[in-house]
Amino acid sequence: MMKKIPLRKCVVTGEQFPKQELLRVVKTPTGEIHVDLSGRANGHGAYLKKETSVVKLAQKNKALERAFKMKIEESVYEEILRAVQ
Repeated sequence: MMKKIPLRKCVVTGEQFPKQELLRVVKTPTGEIHVDLSGRANGHGAYLKKETSVVKLAQKNKALERAFKMKIEESVYEEILRAVQ
């Protein structure tokens, strides 16, 4: 029997991908936003496609701000862009 592959949805494009193909951004219980490279950090996660254009679109249309229900600093988007490149 085939093993089930966990799918996650990109908050920008709405497309579903296997978890490994997406970048997880996490809001920790203390309210900090970080890039989660392990995929296991504690907190609320949102997934983005690993493309520069998608990250820039997320910043423009405030997709992460909606997902986390809070204002996202410019430095967080810079951290995400570094992780994608």
